[in-house]
Parts: sequence; structure tokens; C-alpha cells
Amino acid sequence: MNPEDKDTSTDKPVDHTTDDTPVVQESPADALSRTPDDLADEREATKTEQSDSSNAEEAPKKISKARRLFKKINVYLLLFILVVIVSIIITWVFYLNSQKPAIVPTIAGQELTQEALQDLASKDTSVGGASQTLTIQGNAVIDGQTLMRGNLNIAGNLQTGGSIQGPSLTISGTSNLGTAQINTLQIANTLAIQGGTTMRELSVSGASTFNGPMTAAQITTSRLILSGNASLEIPNHISFTGPSPNRTVNSGPLGSGGTASVSGSDTAGTVNISTGNSPQSGCMIRINFAQAFTKQPYVIISPVGNAASRTQYYVDRDQAGFSICTSAPAPGNSSFGFDYFVTY
Repeated sequence: MNPEDKDTSTDKPVDHTTDDTPVVQESPADALSRTPDDLADEREATKTEQSDSSNAEEAPKKISKARRLFKKINVYLLLFILVVIVSIIITWVFYLNSQKPAIVPTIAGQELTQEALQDLASKDTSVGGASQTLTIQGNAVIDGQTLMRGNLNIAGNLQTGGSIQGPSLTISGTSNLGTAQINTLQIANTLAIQGGTTMRELSVSGASTFNGPMTAAQITTSRLILSGNASLEIPNHISFTGPSPNRTVNSGPLGSGGTASVSGSDTAGTVNISTGNSPQSGCMIRINFAQAFTKQPYVIISPVGNAASRTQYYVDRDQAGFSICTSAPAPGNSSFGFDYFVTY
């Protein structure tokens, strides 16, 4: 039997399937009308259309790597990194500028010609400007006066045959003075004197300490304090000077025509008494101090003369003065006295 005579009405549609090719079903009539080459071409065309449609669906889904990286990076982080980079660049520029050597200003020099020297000798002439320097390599002698309107800097020694006058003198180093006459001397720190010192007047407002012996023709002080086991040695006399005190005389104890006087100071002195007729007991004289004591003083009296020894005397004292009194009438028509010494 010829294959062409077979009944093809019952044949099933041809199912050509592969891994990448979808199933293509053809109707029996169409399949019979096409040749095997046409069927192969149709399958290839169908496969190409499916591949193009698949690529068209996947194309929008693909994103570039640069866009994915840009989406992951924060914009503020980029700004911060930019600020840090700019700061590092500015710091580096300043550092490089600081390492450069400083520019030393140069002063232009100008030679002084013979004509310029003659102009200086004949009239008042200005040579050069403020930015220029006058350099004299040899010695210079100036017969007249010289005025420096600016500062004078001397690199070597300064020797002068006359006096140096100025409102102030500041010396930062050591100074050696042969003879110095100073009207007013103020020393802020320590004063060390190695040799002998002669001072006409010495006024010390603060504390002073003398470790060695001190010799002075006269010392005037308002208060002298000896501390510790100190001793006061006076080879000569002690004199207590000062204003003389006042006196008050009572005529009754002195008797009729009696008189009394005082000589000396508040500290030491003598009271001279001349009694008259019929003296009485009581205080003959009161000594009023020229300057009262701050507290009650100690008064020591010593009788002078035979009549004073026969007087029964005693002392009445207070801060303002003291009185010489008798418990019995003093000898009449007699002259005697009392020496006194007051302390506290």
C-alpha cells in the first residue's frame, strides 16, 4: 500500500518540542500542504520571534552598575568627603607657605660722595631717605651738636668725656660706677654693699636686717626693741632729752614765801624746792608731763640735800604727771631738791 493513500484524517498533529522551542501545532490540512523544508523554516522563525520577545521583556529590567552604585551612596556623605578634601588641600597649601624662608628686607646703600660731604659741611642738607642707611667705614668727628630723632643703637662700648643727661636710664646688665651722685635712689629688690658706705640720711620704711656691726654717729628712732638675749651696752652717758614738763606749786606745804621749780624732761629731771615760814604737810609741787603716758608710769625720786633727807616725802602719780608730797611739814626756810626718773 502506498503511503500516500493512507488516511491522514486520523493522524495527530505533529508536536515538535525542544528545550528552547515551544510546541507548534499545525492543522492536518496545513501540514499536508507544506513541505518538510517549509516546516523547518517556520519553526526557525517562531524560535527567533520568541527570543526577541524574551529579550524585549528583560531589557527594561537591566540597570547599569554605575546607577546601582550611585543609588547606594548618600548625597550628604559625598558633601562631607568633598569638604574634608578641600580642608586637606588648604592645610597643605598653608604648610608649604610656612616652610618658605622669610623675606629679609634689604636696605639700599648709597655712597656719600665728596660733594655731598661738602654740602653737609656748608649747609643743612638731607642725604638719602628713611629706607636708606648711611655707612661710614672710617672715623667720624662731629664738632657741633648732634640730634638723633630716632633710637640710637650702639654695638660697641659707649665712652663719654662729659655727663649723660636724660629723663630715664635703663640698664639691663651689670653696671660699674666709679662715683655716682643720686638725688633719689629707689631699690625694688635686694641691695648688696660690699665695702664701706657713708650716708648722710637714711630713711627706711620697711623692715631692715643688719647681720654685722653697724656704726652710726646718730640714730633717731621712735621705738627700739631688743629681742632674744640681746644686751644694750652704753659705754658713755645716757641723756633723756625732750620738752620740759609744766609745774603746779602749792603755797601751803611750801610755807610763806616758798618757791619750787623743775628742770629736765618727762623721763628724768630735778625739782628744786625752797621752803618759807611755817610749811604744812601735803603735796608741795605737781609735775605735769609734756606728753602723757599711755598707762600709769613708774616714778623714782631721790632726795638731794640734808633738808630733803629730813622730809617725810612720798609720790602721788598718774598718766598725766606726778606730785611730790610730805606726810609731815618740811623744814622751813630750807633749800633742797629731788631727782626723778620716770618709766613704764
